[in-house]
Amino acid sequence: MVIYKLWRGRFTEAWYRLPQDEQQQLMGKVVGALEQVGAKELVACESAWSNERWQAFGVEEFQDVEAEQRHQQILLDLAWARYFDSETTLGTEMTPPVT
Repeated sequence: MVIYKLWRGRFTEAWYRLPQDEQQQLMGKVVGALEQVGAKELVACESAWSNERWQAFGVEEFQDVEAEQRHQQILLDLAWARYFDSETTLGTEMTPPVT
C-alpha cells in the first residue's frame, strides 16, 4: 500500500549556525535518505511568502509504511530534527465513494 507523507517545516537556529558547506552536505544526506528507502519526493514548495510559521512544505511517496519508518530512522540518525522543525501527516490515497 502506497503511503504519502505531507510535511511542513522550517529551519532552526542550529541550521543557520552550520557553515554553508555543512548545510549542503547534510541536505545531500537528507535527500539521499529518500533514495535509500526507494521513496520519492512528489513536490517541495517554498511557503514562507504566504505562511509565517512554515517556510516550506512537500509531499513524499513511500511504497509502504516500513519504508517510511526506515526513512524516519535515517533522519533520526542524522539528527535532522535539530536542524529542521517539522510537522508531518501520513496517509493513503482516498477513493471517492461511488454514486
